[in-house]
Amino acid sequence: MKQPTLLALDTSSEACSVALQMGDQVLHRFTDQPRKHAELILPLVDEVLAEAGLKLTQLDALCFGRGPGSFTGLRIAAGTVQGLAFGADLPVIPVSSLAGLAQRAVREFGWSRIHAAFDARMGEVYWGSYQLNASGELELSGRECVCVPARLADAAGIEPDPGWCGAGSGWTFRAELEDATGPLQQCEPALLPHARDLLPLASRLWQQGQCISAEQVVPVYLRNDVAVKSAPRNTNPSSTDK
Repeated sequence: MKQPTLLALDTSSEACSVALQMGDQVLHRFTDQPRKHAELILPLVDEVLAEAGLKLTQLDALCFGRGPGSFTGLRIAAGTVQGLAFGADLPVIPVSSLAGLAQRAVREFGWSRIHAAFDARMGEVYWGSYQLNASGELELSGRECVCVPARLADAAGIEPDPGWCGAGSGWTFRAELEDATGPLQQCEPALLPHARDLLPLASRLWQQGQCISAEQVVPVYLRNDVAVKSAPRNTNPSSTDK
């Protein structure tokens, strides 16, 4: 099946990134400048579209890292993609930020079983275990969750297995987490999500018809005490809450 033309955004972590897929070609921008996502994201979008010689209306869909992750970052991504989708009348594909991180570990290190974890503050981690299936596609094993390391096995629905690798800032709690996961084969706690790794995941969802409208765009925080509300219809993310 023909690959869709997609634009992906991710601001779920300290990194801010944009990627564009056109057939077999991928253009991308990535910067690690915390607290500057709101001012950087739209210029990065403009850069990749200009490099590709495309207008927003020529895309098939937009995709974004829908969370979990930084609350402010998730609001920026959701608000930006919602504004762009409204303006260009495009569908949107939300993709798990944890799955995106796992996909980056596949791309960069060739790992096939990844425990992706973000530091969620307050002594907790955001967690998702992903592994490649027979078709070479990432699938969630267990559940995505947010919890203290001591409750990981029950919250994520996993059992100790030494055949996995770890990625993401949550692995600053490595000793505690390995009580639930078993010893890791490899670990990259400094690895950050990248928008280019949302593209293969979004392409698969697009082919399955799993798109939403701009009105349906919401961040996924995972924490029960965070009210999940529709992102504002705002094409200027610089006004997003700090």
